[in-house]
Amino acid sequence: MKKTRVKHINYLILFFPILFFLARPLEFGKETEFFRGYSVPKPAIKIGLGVGLSDITIRSSSGMKIFLVDKDYKLLGQDEAEAQIKGQKQKLTEKFAVQIRRARTREEAQKAAESLQDKIGQKVTVSAASEGGPLGGWQLLVGDFLTRGDALHFISKLNKLGLKDVWIVRTEITEKDSRPFALLLGGRLIDLDAEAVLYVIPSNSESFLSYDDQAYRGIFIIRHSPKGIVLINIVNLDDYLQGVVPCEMSAYEFGEIEALKAQAVAARTYALKNIGKYKDLGFDLDDSPSSQVYKGLSAETAQSTRAVRETAGEVALYNRALIDALYTSTCGGRTEDVENVFSGPALPYLRSVECTPEQEEEWTLKTSRSMPPVIWNGLDLGKKLAALIAMDIIPPQSDPAQFRGPAEAGETAAWIKELLSFLGRKTAVPEPGPEALTHASLASRLVGLLGWQDRVKNLLLQSEADHVLKDFPEIKGQGRNNLAYMVIAGIFPPLAKVGGIEPPLSRAELGYILYKVLVLHQPVFEQGVLKRLDKNRLVIVQEGQENSFDLAPDAYLLRQMDEGSSFAGRVEVEGGERASFIRSGGQVRLLEVDYSSPSNVLDKSSSLHRWQVRMSREDLENRINQFYPLGRLIDIVPKDRGKSKRVTRLEIIGSEGSEIVTGLKIRWVLGLRETSFVVDKEVDEKGQTSHFSFSGRGWGHGVGLCQVGAYRLAQTGRSYRDILKKYYQGITIDKLY
Repeated sequence: MKKTRVKHINYLILFFPILFFLARPLEFGKETEFFRGYSVPKPAIKIGLGVGLSDITIRSSSGMKIFLVDKDYKLLGQDEAEAQIKGQKQKLTEKFAVQIRRARTREEAQKAAESLQDKIGQKVTVSAASEGGPLGGWQLLVGDFLTRGDALHFISKLNKLGLKDVWIVRTEITEKDSRPFALLLGGRLIDLDAEAVLYVIPSNSESFLSYDDQAYRGIFIIRHSPKGIVLINIVNLDDYLQGVVPCEMSAYEFGEIEALKAQAVAARTYALKNIGKYKDLGFDLDDSPSSQVYKGLSAETAQSTRAVRETAGEVALYNRALIDALYTSTCGGRTEDVENVFSGPALPYLRSVECTPEQEEEWTLKTSRSMPPVIWNGLDLGKKLAALIAMDIIPPQSDPAQFRGPAEAGETAAWIKELLSFLGRKTAVPEPGPEALTHASLASRLVGLLGWQDRVKNLLLQSEADHVLKDFPEIKGQGRNNLAYMVIAGIFPPLAKVGGIEPPLSRAELGYILYKVLVLHQPVFEQGVLKRLDKNRLVIVQEGQENSFDLAPDAYLLRQMDEGSSFAGRVEVEGGERASFIRSGGQVRLLEVDYSSPSNVLDKSSSLHRWQVRMSREDLENRINQFYPLGRLIDIVPKDRGKSKRVTRLEIIGSEGSEIVTGLKIRWVLGLRETSFVVDKEVDEKGQTSHFSFSGRGWGHGVGLCQVGAYRLAQTGRSYRDILKKYYQGITIDKLY
C-alpha cells in the first residue's frame, strides 16, 4: 500500500479546519480585509483533486482572487479570469516493503513488531495505514526493497517461516534536490518558494472555480510537495455531497428520490467518519472511488441536489457513533459480513443481508384484447400492427387472417391518411385508381405525400438503384428511383427476399411499411419503469419523474422475455419492471412488461448482476506473479466462502509454492469485478490448463448498502430510512447539524 508523508506547511494549514467548523459566519477568522464577501459555511471538508500535478490551469466564472500565504497574506491577483500553476516534480523512483500483518491499535502493532523482529531477524516498522474505515489500522512492514523481485524473494522466505497472507507495499522515493513552482498570471511569471501556499478565492459568492473542465464550489488551496503540485478544494460538506451523489448513483439511471436520499445519507456519514483519511497529504478525502467519486458543481443534477437538501445534516449512527457507511454497486443478491472482505474487526451494522424485498406486493393487469401471430415473410408482425392499432392509425381486424388478404384501394388511402395526420401532415390523400396496389405504386405515392422527392434526388446513387432493382428491369422511370430509395432507407423490405414485386400487397405488408415510416419520424414506444398499479392507473417512472396513466380496459398487454415478445390476457407485476408503452386518447393502449429475469433479488436489473470472465493461464499467471512469486500457475481453489457465498479464502497453487489470499485482495490479485464467483478450467489437447473461466455475480466489494437494490426498494415505495436500515443493521438516523 503506497503511503506518502508530506509535512504540513505552517500553522495556518493546521488551524484552517478549526476555523471552518467553528466560525460564525465563516470569513477566515479575523482576516476579513482579505476574504470578506466570500465564506464557506460550516461544516467544511477538504477534498484532494490531484496530487503530483505538474501543470494546472484554474479558471473562474466571474473573477477570482489569488493570495500567497506565507507568514502573511499577499494578494497576487484580483478579479483574475485564469491562472496557470507550473511545478516540476522531483525525479521519482520506487521502493517496496512487505506488509506482514495489520493491527488494530499502535500498541498492539508495536508488541507484534518486537515479536516478529526476533522471528525473522529483520527490523519491523509500524506505520499508520492510509485507508480509512475497515481497511484502517496499523501496518507492520519490513523493507526497503529496491525492486519488486527482491520483495517477492523475501516473501518466499517468510512463507517458509510460516508467515502467510503477506503483501507488497509500493512507495515512491525522491532525490534530495527540490525545485520550486511558479504562477503564471496575466502574462507575469511569479516564482514561488517550495513552501509557498496559494489560496484561490472566487471574487464573489455567486462565482465558482474550475479545474480540468470541472466546476467546483468553495475555494482552492494549491501547494507544492516533493511529488508535485497538490490541489485541494475546500467546500461546504453538503455542497460536496451535491457533487458526490450523482457520481455514485446516477440520477438519470437511478432517479428514485428515496434511493438518492439513502445515498446522500450514506455518503455524508462516510465523509464525516473518514475525515482526515489523507491528512498527511493535507486533505480529508480524495475525489476518486478510493474515497467517494466527486466531480463538483459540473456533476450536480436537480434530483440528486434535492436528495442532499432534503436530508441535510442526517447521518447513520450505531450506538450514537457514526458508522462506516460502505456501499457497493451491485451486491449480486446478498451483501457480505465486513470482516470477510476487509481486514479489520466485525462490525455489528455491516452484516450479510439478503438483497430481496421483505414483503412482496404483486398486481395483476388484465385485458380483453389479444393479437394472434400475423406471419409475413417469416416474421411475426403482431407487435407492429398492434402498435398501429393502439395509435388509431389502422383499425383492428375482426379476424387476424384478414391481415393476410390484399390491401384494398380505399383502406390503403385511409391508413395513409391516418398516418399523415398522426405525423402532423395536412396533405390531402387522393383516392387511388382501380389498378392493384404494387410496391412501385405505393413507393411513388408515399414519396409524393411525404414530400421526399428531394431525398430521392440527392440521397440516392444511380448505381444503388440499379443494384437494388437489378432483377426488376420492367420498373422504369421515376418510379424505379422512388422504389429503390424506399428499399435502401429500410422502409420497404429487400424485394428479392419477399418473393418479388408481384401484386397485390397484403394488409400485413402495408402495415409493416407504414410502421417503418412512423419509426423513421419519431419513437413509437415510451420507456419507463413500472412502479405500481394504483386502482386502474399505472404509476410509471420516466427520467426520475413519477407519472400516472390510465390503462385502457382493452389495451394490448405483452410480455418481453429473452425469446422475444408475446401477447397475454394478463400479466403480473411486482414493481420495478422496465416497461414500453403507447399512449393514445389519454390512455395506455399498449403495454409491454420486461420479464427477462425471474429472480426475486433487488439488483437483478443491473447489467453486472451476472458476469463471466475468461483469462488465459499465461495472462492470469503473469498477473498473480506481480503479487506472489508462485511460478507457473497450476490451480486456483476457493477454500472458504462467506454468508453471501463470496470467496473469502482462495488458494493459488503454482510450481514454486502456494499462497492463501483473503478478502478484498482476491479481487485485486485476480483482476475481477467481485469475489462472488466459481472457477472453471479449460484444458488444451495435451491436457494442460489453458484458460480459467470465472462466472460470478455483482460488482464492487459487496459490503453495506447495495445501490441497485436501494433503487429497486425505492421503486416499490420504501423510504430512504427503510432502505438504510435494511442494509445497515441496528442503526438510527439522526440530524447531526
